[in-house]
Amino acid sequence: MITADQLKDIVERTDALRRYLNIDQKKIEFEEEQLRTQAPDFWDDPKRAEAQMKKVKGIEKWLKEYAHCRELTDELQLAFDFYKDEMVTEEEVDTDYAKAIKAVEDLELRNMLRQEEDAMDAVLKINSGAGGTESQDWAEMLMRMYQRWSEAHGYTVKITDIQDGDEAGIKSVTMTIEGGDAYGYLKCENGVHRLVRVSPYNAQGKRMTSFASVFVTPLVDDSIEVYVDPAKVSWDTFRSGGAGGQNVNKVESGVRLRYQYEDPDTGEHEEILIENTETRDQPKNRAKAMLLLKSQLYDRALKRKQAEQAKVEAGKKKIEWGSQIRSYVFDDRRVKDHRTGYQTSDVDGVMDGKIDGFIKAYLMEFAATDAEKEA
Repeated sequence: MITADQLKDIVERTDALRRYLNIDQKKIEFEEEQLRTQAPDFWDDPKRAEAQMKKVKGIEKWLKEYAHCRELTDELQLAFDFYKDEMVTEEEVDTDYAKAIKAVEDLELRNMLRQEEDAMDAVLKINSGAGGTESQDWAEMLMRMYQRWSEAHGYTVKITDIQDGDEAGIKSVTMTIEGGDAYGYLKCENGVHRLVRVSPYNAQGKRMTSFASVFVTPLVDDSIEVYVDPAKVSWDTFRSGGAGGQNVNKVESGVRLRYQYEDPDTGEHEEILIENTETRDQPKNRAKAMLLLKSQLYDRALKRKQAEQAKVEAGKKKIEWGSQIRSYVFDDRRVKDHRTGYQTSDVDGVMDGKIDGFIKAYLMEFAATDAEKEA
């Protein structure tokens, strides 16, 4: 049975969220922005109209989530009072508390996503490190982990390019993860992930260490203008590999985009290479490859503007000892994040996509710090 102090705490946190989220102002904004969608010529410019609808839905989502928290907190207060009159049981009060505290904690966490890009979809790329089959198998395990996490949160996952391993696993994969705040939650996954386990690929049953890097960038849409210099773009086409029928083998539907990028600060040149084999339609693959290029360019611009994004640059380190952000030690039953110190013994759960604890620890530490700097 919860205590009066626990009840007081959750009520105070719910009230604080109303202030932090500026709910009263958001209600006014919602009405004003919704009125704009009722103009007779609203859909004359579809691109602008879609951007406006997205803005309206974004504000509405905050209002609905806060209203849900408020409702659950009020129900908990009522249940607590009813318990005094023996109208409800301890179990019912505790159940109401569990629902309310989860809703409040989830909204507190989402409140940490304050950057414009946090609300965007995400592009997630995994590269296997040195080590052949062992590291390629590890890269595939990470791919599955993010797929399961995305499915559990109602996100849509699309694989835009995948390179199979020589014997097992994958050499690399690029996925788009679509859904509200996908980038905001997944940005903490940038960096090198280290696996320690008794290798199933080693005849002596030795303990092996493998690495894979994860890169996460926001996926831009048509509402964001990103300049791509056409003079720096070149294209190749190729036949997609793997299963998929005769079309995959005979038609050059796969596209390879090369972009000669020049760093505006240092003047250094770098070739950005993007391959896309998502569909059997070459024009669609070209369009998606260009979108992925714009996402990379947008992400690089963000890194220049925001000093804190230097942490993301850790992903550029060599995939080896000392650069990892998280260690997964299977035989010791431990997964630990080296940036926050957060760890868990539920290795199986983590590999099945249960990484919310790591995400929350990162956002609570780093997003909270960034918010204080802005204040």
